[in-house]
Amino acid sequence: MPAFALEPEQQEWCAWLRTTAGERLRPLADKGDPGRVNRPLVAALGELGLLERLFASGALDLCLMRESLAYACTEAETALALQGLGAHPVAAHGTEAQRARWLPEVTAGRAVAAFALSEPDAGSDAAALALKAEPDGGGWRLTGEKCWISNAPEADFCTVFARTTEGAGARGVTAFLVPADRSGLSGTALDMLSPHPVGTLVFDGVRVGAGDVLGEPDRGFRVAMGTLNLFRPSVGAFAVGMAQAALDATVAHTARRSAFGGPLKDLQAVAHQVAEMATRTEAARLLVYGAAAAYDRGAPEVPKYSAMAKLLATETAQYVVDTAVQLHGARALRRGHLLEHLYREVRAPRIYEGATEVQRTIIAKELYR
Repeated sequence: MPAFALEPEQQEWCAWLRTTAGERLRPLADKGDPGRVNRPLVAALGELGLLERLFASGALDLCLMRESLAYACTEAETALALQGLGAHPVAAHGTEAQRARWLPEVTAGRAVAAFALSEPDAGSDAAALALKAEPDGGGWRLTGEKCWISNAPEADFCTVFARTTEGAGARGVTAFLVPADRSGLSGTALDMLSPHPVGTLVFDGVRVGAGDVLGEPDRGFRVAMGTLNLFRPSVGAFAVGMAQAALDATVAHTARRSAFGGPLKDLQAVAHQVAEMATRTEAARLLVYGAAAAYDRGAPEVPKYSAMAKLLATETAQYVVDTAVQLHGARALRRGHLLEHLYREVRAPRIYEGATEVQRTIIAKELYR
């Protein structure tokens, strides 16, 4: 993986994103209802041109956006990422009619997208999907349940992965674009540790046709994996943004907080922990950027690098935020404190879009090819 550095204009753009997230998007996030889609926040992302940029730039741009937004407003980062995750299959594999119908609405922030892959008994093992797509005339009827779906059940449309050929494993899955108003589609919100919009989707004979297929029948697993290979490094970028926010807060706190006759930073036990936090954060950032650059140049090692980036960055962020809480003491556990917020936010990325253990499996598989 070649070394590189960000160009000055990229650094300036990241600084603008952090400032904009703090000044414009943070107030909108604070007004949102926990566990619900924040449509004014999504609309603001559209007005700023960030949603359009999701589909007009590469993986490195996506990582820079997610890291910068996460530093100042995790809710804005998540809203942006979920729009991209749910609508990327439409942009990459949709028909002209599908793209014309939905992409302008998504990029303007008027339509909310969802990526419906996980099921109650099929999370990281995506090839074990059980949602049935049973033939019905010239189309199919979807029957079953999806679970842990971000933006469900409020999304305006979902990219849904269903089994069209029994016993075929990953080769028998088809991706469908399913509008929320289809008869037989319902859902329920779930109350999560971090109050993001997450829920279930229930399909009771939902009718889909050839015009709803994304890509080709029985080739939906490629759609899912292609999307995840793009977004996995950017999950790492989200984690790096949170880690940097926690690190900066810790540097400031340990410099001004006095104990045992001087500032905490003068205690070697404290200073060495902060040094470790900074080193791991920078290492994770470089691996994330490297994986994104590999994706953008079409390198064959993308699955390996994407898995490495997500693995290292999310585990690093967990360590950094936990250490920051420890060095801040009880104040960090108070509701409304930055670190209390980050402590709840940082746990889920080690699970979604492929858990840590799955990333290690992917890396090992790539090494032994």
